[in-house]
Amino acid sequence: MLSVNNRQKGVSLIESMIALVVISVGLLGIAALQVTSMKQSNSALHHSQAVWIGFNIAERIRSNFGQFANYDGIDTNTGYSQDCIAAACSPADLITSDAADWADEVKNLPSGRGVIDAPFGNQLRIQVMWDDGDPGAGCENIIDAKLTCYTVILEQ
Repeated sequence: MLSVNNRQKGVSLIESMIALVVISVGLLGIAALQVTSMKQSNSALHHSQAVWIGFNIAERIRSNFGQFANYDGIDTNTGYSQDCIAAACSPADLITSDAADWADEVKNLPSGRGVIDAPFGNQLRIQVMWDDGDPGAGCENIIDAKLTCYTVILEQ
């Protein structure tokens, strides 16, 4: 009697192709997760920088408190140049120096911009804006709807 032993040995081509597709989908998912993680990490970095920049100018205003109201109207898109490190400055000159230093810091953010205004007589609103890649959020008076905004309010 002749017996034929037809046992499968190894893996068929179809099984190999299905395993390859499953692994490919998993790797694409991991790659997408990595891209999203990098984007969110970058966004968090810019937000942290904006917080630091906003509080830095707030501390500068507090240190020159006699000139509180005169900080109204500062916009980092305006050119400022005053160096109070090399030579002594008056409190009024210190405003321009603070604005120049603040403008240099805001430039580190993508499409960075800083604005100080006085919505009420005894308050200053400090806004640090940057391009976060998504439609903007957080500005009370939307200067540029594409920019994300961090706001600090100082009271006199």
